[in-house]
Amino acid sequence: MEVHSALGPGLLEGVYEECLCHEFTRNHLVFERQVRVPLRYRELNLANGLRLDLLVESLAVVEVKSVDRLLSIHDSQLLTYLRLTGKRLGLLLNFNVPHLRFGIRRKVI
Repeated sequence: MEVHSALGPGLLEGVYEECLCHEFTRNHLVFERQVRVPLRYRELNLANGLRLDLLVESLAVVEVKSVDRLLSIHDSQLLTYLRLTGKRLGLLLNFNVPHLRFGIRRKVI
C-alpha cells in the first residue's frame, strides 16, 4: 500500500518491484527477487524456464503487474508458480489501479 500511495498507477512493473523490495528491506522481511523456477518436461530440464517476481519469507509468491486489468492468465501464472514451487500462498498485485485494494488477488492452494 505504501508503494502505491507514494507512486500511484501508470509505471512499469519493475519500478514497483524495486520499491517493494526497498519496503521489504526497511521492514526486515527476508525476500528473494526474480527467483528461478526449474521446469521439467519429460526428459527435458529447463533450469531457467521460469522466474517468479518475489518470494517473501520463503512462504509467499508475489507477482507484480501493471496492467489495465488482471486476466485469468495472470491467475493461472500465479497458480502454476505455486504448484511448481510447492508454496501455498500467492499474491497477485496490480499497481495500475486507482486504489491498490482493487488490484490485489490472494491465492491459497
